[in-house]
Amino acid sequence: MPEPSTARETMIIIGGGLGGLSTGCYAQMNGYRTRTFEMHELPGGCCTAWDQGEFTFDWCVSWLLGSGPGNDMHQIWLELGALQGKEMRDFETFNIVRGRDGRTVYFYSDPDRLQEHLLWHSPADARLIRDFCAGIRTFKKLLNAYPFLKPVGLMRPWERWRMLAAFLPHFNTIRKSITTLMTDYSARFKDPLLREAFNFILYERHASFPVLPFYFQLAAHAGRTAGVPQGGSLGLARSIEQRYLRLGGEITYNAKVDEVLVEDDRAVGVRLSDGSEHRADIVVSACDGHTTVTRLLNGRYLNETYRRLYTETIDEPGQVYPGYVSAFFGLNRPYPDADPCTTHLLTPQEATDLVGVGEHPSMNVQFRSRHYPELSPAQTSVVFVTFFSDTDVWRQLVEGPEQASRVRKGELLHTLRVRRGRAYYAAKRQVRNALLGLLDQRYPGFADAVVAHDIATPLTQIRYTANYAGSIAGWQPFVDGGETMEKELEKHGPVLPGLANFYLAGVWTTIGGLIRAAASGRHVVQFICRDDGRPFTADVDDVAPPPTQVVVPVPAKPSPTSAAEGHPSVLTRQGA
Repeated sequence: MPEPSTARETMIIIGGGLGGLSTGCYAQMNGYRTRTFEMHELPGGCCTAWDQGEFTFDWCVSWLLGSGPGNDMHQIWLELGALQGKEMRDFETFNIVRGRDGRTVYFYSDPDRLQEHLLWHSPADARLIRDFCAGIRTFKKLLNAYPFLKPVGLMRPWERWRMLAAFLPHFNTIRKSITTLMTDYSARFKDPLLREAFNFILYERHASFPVLPFYFQLAAHAGRTAGVPQGGSLGLARSIEQRYLRLGGEITYNAKVDEVLVEDDRAVGVRLSDGSEHRADIVVSACDGHTTVTRLLNGRYLNETYRRLYTETIDEPGQVYPGYVSAFFGLNRPYPDADPCTTHLLTPQEATDLVGVGEHPSMNVQFRSRHYPELSPAQTSVVFVTFFSDTDVWRQLVEGPEQASRVRKGELLHTLRVRRGRAYYAAKRQVRNALLGLLDQRYPGFADAVVAHDIATPLTQIRYTANYAGSIAGWQPFVDGGETMEKELEKHGPVLPGLANFYLAGVWTTIGGLIRAAASGRHVVQFICRDDGRPFTADVDDVAPPPTQVVVPVPAKPSPTSAAEGHPSVLTRQGA
């Protein structure tokens, strides 16, 4: 803890994603003067969108944990000014999984409705279906007790006991759900479609996930606290940016940090790519974790745990979230019968041209204009298609650098397009054409309606965020990397051993997700306040009225004919 004579007042934050913006907001609330450096020209990091003609292609938020009241997650968003004055849209289905034979499973938000639908599909699986839906109901009760406001490493013994006491009545459900992989759980179903579809509830197949995150997500959806915010992903980031600026924070865009300045084992500032140096009492890195420890600090200040994580574990299969291929299509017509979100299971033949797709091929198709109608013109549609893709496959196609800085109109920019070579662009065209063919089969007239499109690969993610291997969210939970990182932070806090005045925030200090990135900013400032002997304080932003909620309904049940033939059921959008 610093002596009073050396009280820390100024802070530099590396990275203007949600973790960095959150850190800045809470630091300003607690009397620190902060400046954030972001290499892109926009806030938000992965929480972003971009314009393509009349359309806005929204890349990130398909659901937002904490969008509704009654839990710590919602409290954090309100403190950050992220939701105020906006409409939160909750869908009555979380996801729909369509099998290769056209049969369709609707994963309804309401566990009672879900149970009825699943029993309709497979009465022979009644016991397992009722067990799963009972777990959702249990986790719906647990959401309000799940702690996000304070890191476990700062909890007093009585606070830990209080947290455990809230979980104790549901211990068996928690224990079984965290020790049973979904791949094993789903294998118990007799119905072949349910046996496969359960693995794709969270849009893609997460082979390392136990049942617990499926319960947590569906319970949040059931509790109307996993909707989408009006204005979309970039709108969410802009709202937090404005909250940060109102609190007195400064943010500099197109500013790439090349080095953390260290003197006598103390972080004293940063050096930017233009050679300028900026000093502060505290430095917080909220950017890519691998970049932070291996480049900005040149591999110094790594204990054995961090050395192993960032030089060995990070390259082991399944330790970090994979990269995405993302395709956007702007259509000159509406598709009122199209469901908001559907995962289509694909045959190996259908997936042949989807570069980097895994051994369990699928594509998640979102009619994004159902989520964000304000981001496209009336009587049009925006469709967002994603699949996990191996970054190394794309890297093998590239001739030039993955990221490069250059001057445009007298300004040094760091996220401009780079030339990647003919093979790379041919692969992108191959993916686009394959997806258009698949979509045209499922949504007749789709290909002829396309008037705008864009394809992003894991290398696009690297160009904009510098995330290691194009990972979408850093360390995976429930495997060695994520578990080890959590234990290290709980034991020592968000610091590096032997380096004073330096802290870590963002998704690489947690286990992924926007709410966790936002919570990491709150947590790191709590540690900083503890180290400085300051009481931590936070307040809700009152610049706009509280958010409102609307529910987007779906049919009571698909008819046997439509379920067998895979015809999309009609959705009517009311109040949104």
